[in-house]
Amino acid sequence: MESKRLLVTGGAGFIGANFVHYWLKNHPNDKVVVLDALTYAGNISSLKLVENNDNYEFIHGDICDTELVERTLRVKKLDVIVHFAAESHVDRSISGPDAFIETNIIGTYSLLKAAKKVWIDEPKADNRSAISHRFHHVSTDEVYGTLEPNAPAFTEDTAYAPNSPYSASKAASDHLVRAYHHTYGMAVTTSNCSNNYGPYHFPEKLIPLIITNVLQNLPIPIYGDGQQVRDWLYVEDHARGIEKVLDKGIVGENYNIGGHNEWANLDIVKLICAKIDLLFRDKPELQSTYPTALSAIEGESANLITYVEDRAGHDRRYAIDATKTTLELGYKPVESFESGIEKTIAWYLENSRWWEEILERN
Repeated sequence: MESKRLLVTGGAGFIGANFVHYWLKNHPNDKVVVLDALTYAGNISSLKLVENNDNYEFIHGDICDTELVERTLRVKKLDVIVHFAAESHVDRSISGPDAFIETNIIGTYSLLKAAKKVWIDEPKADNRSAISHRFHHVSTDEVYGTLEPNAPAFTEDTAYAPNSPYSASKAASDHLVRAYHHTYGMAVTTSNCSNNYGPYHFPEKLIPLIITNVLQNLPIPIYGDGQQVRDWLYVEDHARGIEKVLDKGIVGENYNIGGHNEWANLDIVKLICAKIDLLFRDKPELQSTYPTALSAIEGESANLITYVEDRAGHDRRYAIDATKTTLELGYKPVESFESGIEKTIAWYLENSRWWEEILERN
């Protein structure tokens, strides 16, 4: 890979922060500038381990601020955008969709407009060739809608059928990225990824919610019957997939990144509860660190499971077919679900201050 100068939007969020850590570790000569508005899900402490890296810089700002994006691209001489910034929690999109339209659609448009001006329009006005560039857009499998239990997994050719304000806003942003390639010649790629899990995951999402609620002896809410199926991918494997797309991906193409790892929500909850119970049994010192984890101490975390009314318009199943990404780019996940879940639980146990501060603020 040639040396790159990246703008990572939403780099203080869950997937963005993990990508920044991965990229700086594996591409030490590249420049990484993070742009993040630090809304409720953005956490600057997620980037603490890289804050003294000479090739890292943080800018507190909004992707909807087109002038800021233009100035940043121009002054920092950035040639790659990896666009993570998004409102992403489906429940929040149902109760308050405005923020999703603003960030996911208008924000993506703002970035595209700024990138076009700096990378394509300004060089053309000066009789120069367009700056060699890449706009990589990070999307979701939710744009494809829902699957029946035995239906084949989503491919890149699956028609979009979003069912929530969140997925609809992401679908709209995907279409804008495609349009800027076909209309203006912008060098774009898009990846649609399955559910991620791992370190720095905001505690309202399923897997960190299970872990942190067990440690606090709080109920673990299960929507409906808990048989909603998702394909799960360890977050660092997602970063590896994006790396492959940036390195070998064909401009204008979409790539699915998935874990080939479908689990029903209820089964994940039971698995994590059992693993935490086992840890408390094998490591009695955890009892003094987490004295509120009474069910785990007693080996009965699954008793915290509480069934609640299902979410409106809840998609039943998502599944990613990543054959194209595997065959064309040589991508495959490194972590199994077993190893990834164990790493995730260990991270939350070892970084309690990180998630406790978030819960205190929210």
